[in-house]
Amino acid sequence: MRAIISYWSIAGGLENTRPVAEALDEAKAAGFDGIELGVGETGVLTPTSDEKTCAGYRQLAAAKGLALETVASGMSWGCSPTHPDRAVRERAITLHAAALQRAAWVGAKAMLYVPGAVTIPWEPGYGPVPYDRAAAWASEGIVRLAEVAEKVDVDLCVENVWNGLFYSPIEFAALIDGIGSKRVGVYFDVGNVLGYHQHPPHWIAILGKRIRRVHIKDFKKQVGGLAGFCDLLEGDVPFAEIIPALRAIGYDGTLVAEMMPARPDLLGKTRKAMAKILAM
Repeated sequence: MRAIISYWSIAGGLENTRPVAEALDEAKAAGFDGIELGVGETGVLTPTSDEKTCAGYRQLAAAKGLALETVASGMSWGCSPTHPDRAVRERAITLHAAALQRAAWVGAKAMLYVPGAVTIPWEPGYGPVPYDRAAAWASEGIVRLAEVAEKVDVDLCVENVWNGLFYSPIEFAALIDGIGSKRVGVYFDVGNVLGYHQHPPHWIAILGKRIRRVHIKDFKKQVGGLAGFCDLLEGDVPFAEIIPALRAIGYDGTLVAEMMPARPDLLGKTRKAMAKILAM
């Protein structure tokens, strides 16, 4: 497994405004093996970025000896694939179809995708969307995007997030299996699971080979809520069980630290913690 840092963990990354060359330099200086770029509606990488720009990012990463295997999208939070308004749902699919093409152009092998939401914790004006409708719309959206993913040869990796949907590993596995595409898998976030009172190694064992990519963060259960997320090895995520569980299913891909908000010491501290985690 290789230690990768999220672009969103670097100053200006969450806003999608930090020049990619500068972000790559910070990642390399901190000792990471690569970076996970983010795609947003505006910024340095968007659904309208041209092929030349995307190829330039790929070449920059290669020149610096950094992996650029994954791209993450947070666009579903602002344009949900499970919104009650059909026009919004259609726009979400259009945005992510274009994002998959950009992921392919930057040389990524996988793209993180949020399949929609029943509720969004930081957006009280959204939802709640009826669960059955949200689940159906989420599945429909994944089916449509799977066709694009197959065409551009990029894995569409559905993430387990705080969206009010798919809070059981059995349900999540059934969702992925029901799509029936070799290009659809799971982007498993070990920290998100603790937020809904479950045990990450159990999810890993159940999801198995469906897991294509992994995000890591830490979480303090006693704090709870968004304030519960904390620096690696300072919370309750059982990394000593997670790493063996990942090895048991044969996972040897990227391990992406998604740490926010950015701060001057974050990358260095995160890389040191990841060295300890990967040695478990």
